[in-house]
Amino acid sequence: MTDIIAGVEIPGTAAVAEATDFLRERTNPLLYHHSRRVFLFGSLHARARDLTPDPELLYISAIFHDTGLLIPFSGTQQRFELDGADHARAFLLDRGFSERAAEVVWRAVALHTTPGIPGRMEPEVAVTNYGVLTDALGWGLDELPDDQVEEIVAVHPRGDFKKEFLQAFVDGLKNRPDTTYGTVNADVLEHFVPGFRRASMVERIIDAPWPR
Repeated sequence: MTDIIAGVEIPGTAAVAEATDFLRERTNPLLYHHSRRVFLFGSLHARARDLTPDPELLYISAIFHDTGLLIPFSGTQQRFELDGADHARAFLLDRGFSERAAEVVWRAVALHTTPGIPGRMEPEVAVTNYGVLTDALGWGLDELPDDQVEEIVAVHPRGDFKKEFLQAFVDGLKNRPDTTYGTVNADVLEHFVPGFRRASMVERIIDAPWPR
């Protein structure tokens, strides 16, 4: 049976089903519903902008984009976006997807919190970012039909999203604060973690081991 939400079809492929199972089994309902909303909102923005991302790759990008908050990819501390991107890339290559497909999804996940750049890249990269911006910040929400937004939220409820989502960032980043340098993630730790102080580029330049 075809799964259609707000006029958007969920791709009915084995990889999509396995990615969905991965998210449900390894994360939590907050990230499951958020990630599905990212795909759905992003798909609506794609239509309005005449973008044609590959639906399967877009879905997998959306599903994996925040997995790094809960599932570090390796023992090496890195930005959570890179953990999620590495998970997505490995997932696709293990299932016989091409290197190009895996790299597109890697970029979509790795850059989903980076302002300004995703919109200049492949449709999958841009649209993942659009979906994230809409669900997290309300970007472009007024451009989407009310009935479609209501249907998406009815199927994938937000609950106490703002509070729980910010807490997920705190929990996922508080033990690797250095990875937030130069990113919007530092905003979360600065607001919620006592004693955290973001490093500045100015300080890093001044403290560099050069005489001048």
